Amino acid sequence: MRIPALAVLAIAAGLTAAPARGQIYDPANPVCLQTYGFGGGYIACDYSSLAQCNATASGRAAQCIVNPYFAGALAPAGPRYQRLRGGSHQKGHRGEVRRG
Repeated sequence: MRIPALAVLAIAAGLTAAPARGQIYDPANPVCLQTYGFGGGYIACDYSSLAQCNATASGRAAQCIVNPYFAGALAPAGPRYQRLRGGSHQKGHRGEVRRG
């Protein structure tokens, strides 16, 4: 009798739980506006620059954050990456190119 009662209780708890709201970051824009409020906040990734976002956030309970899922341009490869990939050119301390 104990097992069916626990099963019924678990099913009832699962059916009455509210669905979780997923947060979606738009990967097309590099800056997001995060707002705060009593009823909950939201994140809107609709901004192409921090200046544009800061203008919208001004005077509100909000802040601008960098979009962690931005799918924009990749950073250029640094000297370590080039060295690992077989690059043989290195710059000297004055910017001249040395062959190594």
